[in-house]
Amino acid sequence: MTASREVPATLIESLKSLGLTKYEALVYIGLLRVADATATEVHEISGVPRASVYPVLDHLVQKELVIVSHTMPKRFDAVPPAQGIENLMRRIRGDAESAREALEVFYREKELIDRGARELIWTIYGEENIKTRLADLFRSAEKSVEVLATRDLLHETVLPLLESLPDAVEVEIVTAWQDEGNLPSRFRLRLLPLASSPGKLLPCERSGVFLVDDARALVWVGEVDSQPSALYSESGGLLLFVQRHITTVKEWARTTLNNRQGSPSSVYRSIP
Repeated sequence: MTASREVPATLIESLKSLGLTKYEALVYIGLLRVADATATEVHEISGVPRASVYPVLDHLVQKELVIVSHTMPKRFDAVPPAQGIENLMRRIRGDAESAREALEVFYREKELIDRGARELIWTIYGEENIKTRLADLFRSAEKSVEVLATRDLLHETVLPLLESLPDAVEVEIVTAWQDEGNLPSRFRLRLLPLASSPGKLLPCERSGVFLVDDARALVWVGEVDSQPSALYSESGGLLLFVQRHITTVKEWARTTLNNRQGSPSSVYRSIP
């Protein structure tokens, strides 16, 4: 029984990324090329050293890629690729979930540690990473959430994350948003003409400033080379900056709208 031992290196690397060793990948591919084989024949087909064949076959049986007969000598056959890859993916998903749960324990324990007076400002890259931190930020809210965000960021990202907040948390949104009917009634909305503001109060089309309980802040600074980034901190310096920035925007809007419409009632709108 013979079969070509030439296997594309890219295929070996792909199988290694799914949790196989090089020898396991070679044996599995070798068995896919024949109806079935003994351990000796597997050695000849795959090129894997004779002493390693049995341990490799045992591992492949455990990973549900190979089945074994109860004859003497034992014969081995490969599970079809579609089912084999699904078996590997199921194991990966299970391992990933177990790892996530274990890591969450360490992460939550860290949050209980008194960090003292460290003035750390963290830089976060990538939209999914920023959204995850923002969701954690909102979940930690006990009293208040203040949001200053562009219309696109508010609609596409922020509102879905705010929906899980308990009613006891006061939410104030400052934006150029015009479609009031799509906001939950418990949110207080301050409509601002941000697009016409002097000096651009928000630097990018998808930018935002978020303040939770006056204790934690995140600044979403938009995209650079299609990669959004953000700053997160619990430090007094960034908190003071964010508080002053939001207050400045509110005061500017109050002055602008009063000058345009002559009525302070149009500055602050609650959704009915």
